[in-house]
Amino acid sequence: MRFFLAIAAIVLFSLQGNSAAQTVAPPAAALPSELISADDAALMESMLESVLPTDDSAPPQLAQPSAMLPLMSPELALQTYASRSARQTSDLASYTATSVIHAELPETKQQGEYEVKRQYSAPKSLLFTALHFTGDTFVKANVILRLMQSEVDHVQKDDGRLVAVTDANYKFSYKGLRELDGRPVHIYQLKPHKKRLGLIRGIMSLDARTGSLVRLEGVPAKSPSVFLSKIKLEQDYADFGPFTLPVHVHSEAKASIVGKTIVDVYHRDYQVVPGTTQAARAAGQ
Repeated sequence: MRFFLAIAAIVLFSLQGNSAAQTVAPPAAALPSELISADDAALMESMLESVLPTDDSAPPQLAQPSAMLPLMSPELALQTYASRSARQTSDLASYTATSVIHAELPETKQQGEYEVKRQYSAPKSLLFTALHFTGDTFVKANVILRLMQSEVDHVQKDDGRLVAVTDANYKFSYKGLRELDGRPVHIYQLKPHKKRLGLIRGIMSLDARTGSLVRLEGVPAKSPSVFLSKIKLEQDYADFGPFTLPVHVHSEAKASIVGKTIVDVYHRDYQVVPGTTQAARAAGQ
């Protein structure tokens, strides 16, 4: 599963000045980059302290629904996640969804919200259809449209295996059990093997009963631009049949000219089409 750096689509405002041009510029991946800063490292440590259990001898009191699956061991949950992820890569043919992209520049008091139809077809096709926009045209042109273009470029050009949350790219360290949104989750610290653009240093939460991915959060292993700092990323997931897809992406960063930038992307109304392998498996063939 890919974890796209949503904030990486915010291109250099210093090159744009106060222009509100409607053209889509090249994605931020083409800009100079740097290793994670001391400020970002401190932010990562703060995030870890806020979510990880503090006392291994006193596990959290988890909600007890009337009918539930038994808790998986941390090792089994991680194996189940890896299996689901690999199966999704081979079995997901396409999906459509409605996405609402909200971007805000608090220091200039500008914001915008764009509702679009998203259509993905494996392995490298992503299309957006505009539905409705409200807000400042500067935010639309310089943040939202560029974010969308960046995501399209990621799908079309990048090798998803290089940024997937797998043991090929990360070292997983188990950090304990906690409750998230009313369900038990196993927490794993993620340490990338390389400081590669598209990877994160952070935390992965897996459902302790199903092994499904619930949340990823952290900071980039490598900054997408020297003009961005204090980047924070969170992505929440939900299951749609055998597939796990993002339902909310939150990103924050400080840009050199406009200051803090906040982006939230909400996905709903997923319509998932399985590939022939998954369809045959579901039919018992």
